[in-house]
Amino acid sequence: MDKLLIALDVDSSERALDLADKLRDLAGGYKIGSRLFTSEGPVLVRALVEQGDRVFLDLKYHDIPSTVASAVRSASNLGVWMLTVHASGGLDMMRAAKDASTTHENTPHIVGVTVLTSFDERALSNVGVSRTIADQVDRLATLAQNAGIDGIVASPLELERLRTRCGPDFTIVTPGIRKKSGVDDDQIRTLNAAEAVRAGADYLVVGRPIIAADDPRAAAEHLCSQIATA
Repeated sequence: MDKLLIALDVDSSERALDLADKLRDLAGGYKIGSRLFTSEGPVLVRALVEQGDRVFLDLKYHDIPSTVASAVRSASNLGVWMLTVHASGGLDMMRAAKDASTTHENTPHIVGVTVLTSFDERALSNVGVSRTIADQVDRLATLAQNAGIDGIVASPLELERLRTRCGPDFTIVTPGIRKKSGVDDDQIRTLNAAEAVRAGADYLVVGRPIIAADDPRAAAEHLCSQIATA
């Protein structure tokens, strides 16, 4: 259960808190992304933290080093457990984020987003990157390690190679978890929960398969069962 991070990708704090209450014993933490944070802001983060929940703040900071450092300090003040930066922001930016995270009593884990799970080779080429997805993910993972941050976010399809490359102590957070491998929606590079855990994921971020289910609790229980068997 500690491996399952449930993405509260909803529009209101009322819906988010209701889901959190119903799923708390099945969740290792809750992800708050740009959709919910934009509508509800820090108040919701504090409400979850005050209930003892681990909050994964997924705002993917990507800016000049000083701006990202200030954002990380603000997130630390909120009590978040883990947060994201874009690894493509560069070495200095990631180092600034890590340094800023250690200036507060609460020290959040910093993980760098490599290549979004919605990207395929064509999409990567369209933004001017001539490398393959595998090469780009490897390059950004190495950059993140050199910056000294705690880990990365990467799709399930890169897990086995990254675990070998980065070692056992580097955190890998994995979105794109679906009931079956393959293309189901805008998440293109996917695996199921058991496959991802066996491939080396430390944490699985799951949103729609749980919160859009007719019975979110049953869906979460099924995922926990998959994780346990893996």
